[in-house]
Amino acid sequence: MNSTSPTSLLDGLNDKQLEAVTLPHQSALILAGAGSGKTRVLTTRIAWLIQTGQVSPHGILSVTFTNKAAKEMLTRLGAMLPINMRGMWAGTFHGLCNRLLRAHHREAELPATFQILDTADQLSSIKRVMKVMNVDDEKFPPKQVLGYINSCKEEGLRAYAVEAYDSHSQRMREIFEEYDKQCQREGVVDFAELLLRCYELLSRNNSIREHYQHRFKYILVDEFQDTNRLQYLWLKLLAGADNCIFAVGDDDQSIYAFRGARVGNMRDFEHDFNVQNIVKLEQNYRSHSNILDAANAIIMHNRNRLGKNLWTSAGKGEPIRIYEGYNDKDEATFIVDEIKALHKEGTELSQIALLYRSNAQSRILEHELFSANLPYRVYGGLRFFERAEIKHALAYLRLIASGDDDTALLRVINFPTRGIGARSLEQLQELARRQDSSLWQAACAKAGDGKPGRGLDGFVALIKQMQEESIGLTLAEQVKIAIELSGLRNHYAADKEGEDRLANLDELVNAAIAFMNQDIGMQVDENGEVAMPILAQFLAHASLEAGEHQADVGRDALQLMTVHAAKGLEFNTVFISGLEEGLFPHEQSSYESNGLEEERRLMYVAVTRARQRLYISFAQNRMLHGQVRYGIPSRFLDEIPEDLVKRLNTVSNKSYGNSSQYTSPTPAARPQANMPWKIGQAVAHSKFGQGVVVNYEGNANDLRVQVNFGKEGLKWLALEYAKLETL
Repeated sequence: MNSTSPTSLLDGLNDKQLEAVTLPHQSALILAGAGSGKTRVLTTRIAWLIQTGQVSPHGILSVTFTNKAAKEMLTRLGAMLPINMRGMWAGTFHGLCNRLLRAHHREAELPATFQILDTADQLSSIKRVMKVMNVDDEKFPPKQVLGYINSCKEEGLRAYAVEAYDSHSQRMREIFEEYDKQCQREGVVDFAELLLRCYELLSRNNSIREHYQHRFKYILVDEFQDTNRLQYLWLKLLAGADNCIFAVGDDDQSIYAFRGARVGNMRDFEHDFNVQNIVKLEQNYRSHSNILDAANAIIMHNRNRLGKNLWTSAGKGEPIRIYEGYNDKDEATFIVDEIKALHKEGTELSQIALLYRSNAQSRILEHELFSANLPYRVYGGLRFFERAEIKHALAYLRLIASGDDDTALLRVINFPTRGIGARSLEQLQELARRQDSSLWQAACAKAGDGKPGRGLDGFVALIKQMQEESIGLTLAEQVKIAIELSGLRNHYAADKEGEDRLANLDELVNAAIAFMNQDIGMQVDENGEVAMPILAQFLAHASLEAGEHQADVGRDALQLMTVHAAKGLEFNTVFISGLEEGLFPHEQSSYESNGLEEERRLMYVAVTRARQRLYISFAQNRMLHGQVRYGIPSRFLDEIPEDLVKRLNTVSNKSYGNSSQYTSPTPAARPQANMPWKIGQAVAHSKFGQGVVVNYEGNANDLRVQVNFGKEGLKWLALEYAKLETL
């Protein structure tokens, strides 16, 4: 192995990185901005401590948030130091707690071979408890109970310590208590239990706690801003009074409050460990300064920051390009055209990322990419038509189109749960074999054997009801029927984390409307008549988009992802779409404590993913929940200094790409007759309030009026959807 001197370890570090790596024996907070080299600082700090003889690998505990990060750290250390690093404990909170509990299973009151429940196993275990307790799973959805139990544990609370305010919370607490008893009997632990059980063990057992406090003289924590309350308390226990915690994090990138992350831990750490000096890593090695200046300008609007300002020596770079689409289709078309131009110039697709705030936004983007024959990959998630809730809804639609679709029937016959078990399915399949029929035909023949409205009888009645009620309806109305009558909407509405799934179901309605309005793939015969039912055509269209075009692993492909999934990644070019109030920032943020500040941190993360070129786009209107929604540009756009941006709708862009020029959508010719509103007429809108008509455009099929709503500003409204009232 190579011998490395302490001096050579420090070669190439900037002044602040060097200060952080060579700090004396003291707890420290390293405020590491995006792209500032925090991983290098962490690994070099460990290597320097070992190389200078201050500690052996045995005396170091390194906490990361992913196993991948822990492995990368050990690999780097192995290349830096000519010694065996096996004595060092490095891993995630859950991994380290598992290791500690295995070593002290008796004291933790666990069997030596205790098993760990994954999320699916935990949900199954909760369902068994509820069944024994005779709990109504409609009033107490198992997924909601799971979230409640894990949230309590992540706060360090057992059932007896949780307050019950009413009969509902009292029942939840009782389920929690019985679930804990069942897990103890069976010798199993869930993920949240690993940390809580370990914390309790260290709290009550002085000898074990003191042993590890004596052993781990140096504790290093990555992504400190993402720790929850219990993780912070666990770290405090292990550190004790004499040991040092080297905490690396960035309060401006704390975006996981929905998972329990508590950005306030950084302030608490500063106080609890008497941190005298916060080392700020502000030099960015990723992005050009126009991008960093925009990120700094956005995040400065948050209060109670620890405070830092990213900078780079890489130069200003290109301005941030902002595009305003007439609607979401126009926005998606612009993005795809730009990507095609960039790719034609030689930019690899894998170095382009398309970011969005919520998963439902990907549907129209995916469709445009599919139509343009551009390969793409959804990072950290599934393509729109591959998502479980969409597949469930499409299965019901397939049964409306044809009950003889066995694959669709098997997918949803017991989803949402309606009491049709494995034995009932076996009997149904056996009957179908004997009759040489489809499962649907067998189900119809068998219906009437059980209790009306339940089990198989209820399912048959449901599909027949859907088929009957769908007659004569538009495609979008048929999709709504499937989502509502099937129980899918109620099922996901009861799920604590079902918001994204509900948004995706609403987006399926939008997809149906777009299919009709845009005539995508509509099949007609030689007389111009529709060649096959619209529903069947739409299902074929969905299957085609689901079955093709996600790029194979290793193939150059555009990267699609939510902003949350993008954290930790970087790309030469980044597109951030949907910058409208209520979408980004998300409307839910206005109802949550500090919700808007977290949304702003999310925007900061999105902006700082770009190395060289950044596009931000929004639309005047988009389809949401099956209706046209008129958007207001996001406040985050106003927070970017104007001298950093190029507005593509109004500024000629001859110097870029294919020398294309983007301008605002050209108004259609004004109608000469049949205009229901007069200029100057007073009107009222359900969202924007009272206003005055000041302009109009379009034709009989696409009539729009411009209304001055005072404080709400000027709005173009499509009369078909706006539902204006005369005053």
